Amino acid sequence: MNSELSSQQVKEIGEQGLLERLQRFCPPEIIGDDAAVLVTAPEQSLVVTTDVLVDGVHFSDVTTSPEDAGWRAAAANLSDLAAMGASPLGITVGLGLPGEVRVSWVERLYQGMTECLQKYNTSIVGGDVVRSPVTTVAITAFGQVYPSQIIRRSAAVVGDAIVVTGVHGASKAGLELLLHPKLGQDLNDEEKTALILAHQRPQPRLDVLPILWKILTPNSQLSIAGMDSSDGLADAIIQICRASSVGAILERRKIPVPKTFNHWLTQEQALEYALYGGEDFELVLCLPQELASALVQHLGEGAAIIGSITSGSTVLLHDEQKKFPDQVLSLSQGFQHFNS
Repeated sequence: MNSELSSQQVKEIGEQGLLERLQRFCPPEIIGDDAAVLVTAPEQSLVVTTDVLVDGVHFSDVTTSPEDAGWRAAAANLSDLAAMGASPLGITVGLGLPGEVRVSWVERLYQGMTECLQKYNTSIVGGDVVRSPVTTVAITAFGQVYPSQIIRRSAAVVGDAIVVTGVHGASKAGLELLLHPKLGQDLNDEEKTALILAHQRPQPRLDVLPILWKILTPNSQLSIAGMDSSDGLADAIIQICRASSVGAILERRKIPVPKTFNHWLTQEQALEYALYGGEDFELVLCLPQELASALVQHLGEGAAIIGSITSGSTVLLHDEQKKFPDQVLSLSQGFQHFNS
C-alpha cells in the first residue's frame, strides 16, 4: 500500500467509495441487495445477538491495532453465540466513523474481523456506514441451534457443578502489560506475548459445543445453564444465579488462572483479575456433577469445576483451607457501564 493510499481519509472517498472498499470482505453472492438472506438448517432456531464497541471504551490505539480491534469485535459476538449453544451463520457490521479516519484503518479493521471469522467458516454478510463523532462498531451476529441444545442462563438447578472452559484473568493481565510495559519483569517474552494475545486475539469457545453435545447425547432432554465470561467470571455466575433463582458456592483455589501469574502477581491480585478482569470469552456452564467431570476431562488443561449451585440467592467465594474468610460476590465489584 503506497503512502498516498494509506493516508487517504474516509471523507475523501465518501460513503459509496468506502462501501465499495468494504464489499471486498463480503461473499459476492450475498451482498448487493437491501438485506442478506441466510438459510438455517432444518428444525434449527435462529439466534441473534448484537454487540456495540466504542473507541476509547472497548478499544484504543494505545493497546489495540485495527486488526486486533476487528478480531475482538468479531470474537465477542461469536462468543455470545457459543454461550447460547449456537453455531454461527454470519454477521453484519454497523460502522460509525469520523470523516478524518484513514481508509486504511477501516480496511485493517475489517481484515481483523475476517481473520477471526474465517476460523469458524463465517462471513460478513452486510452492514451500514454512517458519519459519527466517535468510531463505533456495532455487530449483529446470526447463529443456529437445535431447540433442545439451547443454553440459557435460567436453567441452573441446585446441585449442578459450575464448569469454566479455561483460565481466567489472562486478558486483564495482557491489557495491564500493554498499558504498563514495565510490569511483569519476571516474565519472559514468550509468557508476555501469550498474555497480550489473550487480550488482543481472544478465542470464542465454539469448539466446546461439539464436545458438550457428545457428552450429553444420552441425556438429550437435559437443560444446560450458562453464558460467556466476557464481563468477568463473577458477573457470569451472578447473572446465571439471578436468572435461575439460585445461589452458588465457589472454591477460591479451584478457579484456574494462567501459571505465569505465580511469577508476578499475588494470590489476591490473581483472583481479582480472574473474577473481575473480563474479556476472557470462556464459557461458564452449569450441569450435573458426573457430566461436568466428563466435560472437564475432554477439554483438558485450563478447564475446571470451580463450585456448585446452591439454594438461596447468595454467591459465596469459599476457601477450603480457611486461610481467607468467605466473601459474598456482587456485580458492583466489576466493570459496569455508566458507573462513575
